[in-house]
Parts: sequence; structure tokens; C-alpha cells
Amino acid sequence: MRPRAGVVGLAACAIMATAFGGPARAAQDTDGSAGPHAATQRAIDAAVASGVPGITAEARDASGVWKSATGVGNLRTGAPRGPYDRFRTGSITASFVATVLLQMEAEKRLSLDDSVDRYLPGLVSGNGNDGRAITVRQLLNHTSGLFDYFSDTAYVQTYVLGDGYLQHRYDTMPHDQRVKVALSHPPAYQPGVRHWFSNTNDLLAAMVVEKVSGRKYEDEVRRRIIAPLGLTATSHPGTGTKLPQPSSRGYSRLFADQPDRVEDVTEVNGSQAWGNGDIISSAADLNRFYTALMSGRLLPAQQLKEMRTTVVNPDVPASSYGLGIERLTLGCGTDVWYHDGGAVGWISVSSFTEDGSHVFTFNYNSDWGGASLLSLLDAEYCGTPAG
Repeated sequence: MRPRAGVVGLAACAIMATAFGGPARAAQDTDGSAGPHAATQRAIDAAVASGVPGITAEARDASGVWKSATGVGNLRTGAPRGPYDRFRTGSITASFVATVLLQMEAEKRLSLDDSVDRYLPGLVSGNGNDGRAITVRQLLNHTSGLFDYFSDTAYVQTYVLGDGYLQHRYDTMPHDQRVKVALSHPPAYQPGVRHWFSNTNDLLAAMVVEKVSGRKYEDEVRRRIIAPLGLTATSHPGTGTKLPQPSSRGYSRLFADQPDRVEDVTEVNGSQAWGNGDIISSAADLNRFYTALMSGRLLPAQQLKEMRTTVVNPDVPASSYGLGIERLTLGCGTDVWYHDGGAVGWISVSSFTEDGSHVFTFNYNSDWGGASLLSLLDAEYCGTPAG
């Protein structure tokens, strides 16, 4: 399975994804020298050499801001990737939603230990699903046990792969359609039994934001995060299909029986990822967001502590999941926090130290090449790409 909108965690992406064979492209380091990020640039070059069309990246640490744009942003014209590209962030959206809910908790507008049914009465029911037994916290740390709509075969064949994607990519999707898909299945686990990533959780969390605030979730994210931090490259697409400029094209292999067939999948109706994967942003904006988040500018100390309180991810022993962010122990023993995001045509990773003093975000304009993700993180935080 290829990484899709958080279907698998970052470490699992690296194990499960397959490399795409193709010619290497030249790197374009915007400051002319990678300096302390030389190992990171080498890892980026290797990922592009393995067949990822292009990668845009930015790191911020004590040495300043470093940007890199490597490879091709448009396979048809040969235009390079740009250092200021905007892209679909996929499940990185979850960090924004979790931040809003934690702010609401600090304002005494909700408790994360309230049941989902309190805010979405009667919605989560049927086939053994019970919103009265699931808390908002369990949505955020993915211990609800709810089935992942992204694992529904009919949904994937209609909206994610092959001719289904090409025929339905411009469809407007009601918010609750994906919830209905998930609830047509019994839960994978009972609430609280274990961590198991399900896109359904993040979708429902965005619906809770709307219920508590009485506003669109997009408006709450903009009012509370985007506007105060001046994230000018960050937006919600609504039902729009195009990416704001500057941006590159996104590419996918939609047909398993035609592994060399690459489709331009840049355009898609944003409503199909509403709430759990729709945010469009840039590496610079995501770095500013996570710096502010981890340094305490967006959340009081108690809520930041809750966000950093993790549950074990049994599928990836080196990883544990908090509330909208995840902790990972790298090959050199260094711990970083991160969130990854996959969308059809894109893979994004934002990583950051616990105090937000060192942040690193990168984006592939393809949904393959996941085997190199950990190499980029090891290079940036350990100084040597993982072997």
C-alpha cells in the first residue's frame, strides 16, 4: 500500500512504499551551499535519483533558515520544483484540528474526555459503533477503534485508484459521506484497546470543532492559527480543485497493473479530504506553525503537555502517538516529533524538536518513494542518512 492521507505512519511508509525507478535530476540549493545541512541535501538527492520527481524542503535551526528545491516540478515541461511551492499536506491537517480542540479545552468550552456523542449525538452508531463510548481524546490519539474509511475497498476503488479516481476527482463530497462509509463496518477494536490510525477519527474531530464553535472548521483554523501566525501560504480549498501558485504538479501511479503509468493528479475537489486532509500549505508555513506550537505560543502549558502525552504505536515500536503529533526515535537515538501526510500525488513530513528550536519540513510531488523518508530525517537530525 502506498502512503495515503495518514493511512500508515511515517516509519511504516518507509517500510512499505516502493521506489520508482527513473533518472536523477540536479539539485538546486537556494543558498548555494547546504552547509550544516549537507547530509540532508545528499539524502534528498538520493531520493530524487531513486525516482521521486521533485522535493521541496526547508529547515530552521540555530544556524538559520535553509531551503532546498530539487528535481522536477512538472514532468511535461521540465520546470523545476520551487522552494516556495504550495502543496496538499494530507494528514498534517490533524495537527491544526487538534490544536483548535485543545485551545477550546483551555477555554472550558469542552473536555477532551467528553463523549463524541455529546457533540455529535447519534452520529456514531450501528454495526457495533457507539459514540457514547468514545471520547474526543480517543479521536485525537487514534484509540477509538473506529474503522478507517480509507480502508473500504469500494471507497478506494471509486475515489483513490485507477479509473475511479480519474472519473470522480472533481466530485463534491458531503462531509458525512466518509463517516457513513466507516460506520458501515464494525469497529476494528473496542475504544481504548490500542492505537490504530484511522482517518475517520480526524474527520470526526473536525466535525466536533464545528459543533462546539458554531462556525466552519476552516474559519476556526484561520481565526486561531493561520491569521495570528501570518501563514500566508496556508489555505483550505473548499470545493476548489486547483493549487494556489507557486506550486508544482502532483503525480501518482493509479493503476497497479500498469506500474510505469504516471498520472498528473494535481487537481482534485478539496471537499474529498475535508477536515482530515484538505489543508494546502508550504514548507515555510508548516515550520512556522510547528515552531509556534511546540514553543507554547498556541497552547497553554497544560494543553501542550496533553498534546505530548503519547500512546504506544504497536505497529511501529520506535513511534508513539500524542494528540495530533507523533514522537519517533531515529536511528541515532535522537527523539523528534512529527506528523506525516499523504494525499493522492503527494507525501509531506513535518518534524520538530520538543522545544520547536529545530524544524524540518519536506514534500514529495509524488505518492511513491516512501522508503527514503526516514533517510531524510536521519540526515537532518543525526547528520548521516539512514543506511
